[in-house]
Amino acid sequence: MDFVTLNNGIKMPQLGFGVWQVSDDEATAAVATAFKVGYTSIDTAMIYKNEQGVGKAIAESSVSREDMFITTKVWNSDQGYNNTLRAFDESLERLGLDYIDLYLIHWPTPEFDQYIDTYKALEKLYHDGRVKAIGVCNFEVEHLERLLKECEVKPVLNQIECHPYLAQNELKALCAKHDIFVEAWSPLDQGGDVLKDEVVVKLAEEYSKTPAQVVLRWHLQNNSIVIPKSVTPSRIEENFNVFDFTLSAEDMVEINKLDSNRRKGPHPSEMNMR
Repeated sequence: MDFVTLNNGIKMPQLGFGVWQVSDDEATAAVATAFKVGYTSIDTAMIYKNEQGVGKAIAESSVSREDMFITTKVWNSDQGYNNTLRAFDESLERLGLDYIDLYLIHWPTPEFDQYIDTYKALEKLYHDGRVKAIGVCNFEVEHLERLLKECEVKPVLNQIECHPYLAQNELKALCAKHDIFVEAWSPLDQGGDVLKDEVVVKLAEEYSKTPAQVVLRWHLQNNSIVIPKSVTPSRIEENFNVFDFTLSAEDMVEINKLDSNRRKGPHPSEMNMR
């Protein structure tokens, strides 16, 4: 495992395990498998409705809590200062934990304009020592710039949709300028066309790796944090085995050329669902 050092000095595994679209029942077994394979960073959220299942796997794991890195998120309907503090307590209870390593705002939902007050609640949780680090998800340049002007604690990362078809170079540049990591969700294009792209398939053959492993390696070498998701034990292990090869600079350029600004998820400026 490779680790990154966040802007507040906390170390975080660069490769984590995501549980989006995993049911509560499936989450326990999937996270247990992930721990056995070697993952220690788990990414969940209130809206995934699997925090209890994740918490059960945490409680039953032989991995010490100090070696785990647990992330969850405040959902759009829970935004606002007091609502966020309440939502955090509820997530903590479902997970069965007494602190969270990383707490994130799930979407800016600009139509409701509550993300600044929400982030100030995250700052309180951070100052109170109930979370080790705070950050955001799906923040575009305008949302991030406003946050940096109006809040005190710099977010440690911005979790965004990112894969070779949606490289997010402008957003990555802003994050790098402010020492904010990019964390990629749907890093494999949700198992979509990017894994069949001839460039990716060719490189997979050259390195005797799978297309998914090539794409994950591309993320890691771009200095992104990445959280692939699977409930299949063989895939969970496959996605973890990406530290024994390195893509060449020429290979990275070839993959970078695939960027076509193609999203699978909603655009953050338009996503106002609550």
